[in-house]
Amino acid sequence: MNIIEKLEWRYATKKFDVDKKLSKEKLLTLKKAFNLTATSFGLQTIKLLVIENELLREQLVSHSFNQKQVLEASHLLIICIQDAISKQDVNAYFDNIKAIRETPEDILEPYKNNLLNIMDNKSIEKQQKWSLNQAYIALGNLMTVCALENIDSCPMEGFIPEKYDEILKLKDRGLKSVLLLPVGYRAKDDMFAGFKKVRKSINEVIIEL
Repeated sequence: MNIIEKLEWRYATKKFDVDKKLSKEKLLTLKKAFNLTATSFGLQTIKLLVIENELLREQLVSHSFNQKQVLEASHLLIICIQDAISKQDVNAYFDNIKAIRETPEDILEPYKNNLLNIMDNKSIEKQQKWSLNQAYIALGNLMTVCALENIDSCPMEGFIPEKYDEILKLKDRGLKSVLLLPVGYRAKDDMFAGFKKVRKSINEVIIEL
């Protein structure tokens, strides 16, 4: 199958096969894909929680408007953003560049100072909004990789972040949950699997100048 056929195959899975689990190799592919997702400046102010524990996921169902995918999927992926972006985050990022690329300090310094200034001028609310934009990029990337790997997924905004944060003790990690992606394999009786995709024609959504 080519990539378009894979995207045609993909749909927001409503019912997962509870007996089918992702292999460690498939899970590692998703972890690597998340880490390789493009982010603004490459700063990576987002993190991915991977939850397999069913008892823990069962606690989250009622805070997900009773959407069973949270529990029935092989794993629940939760994309989180940092509460705030600190000077230490920026300095650590440039230290990493220097270590990996062996870029001289005098070349990096102006770029680092510029980014420090940008983040310093953002309120916490604007920092979080900025990070949320990166989270959506990661979600889209993960969904595409899932399709390419024949992994079913269901992107979800329908949950109560405050409850998730409380149960998962995310505040202790300086994180806030923002998006969910249950992943696994579709159940044979998920009626949505056979539905034709409903999309506008390409001419309606593409503008060529």
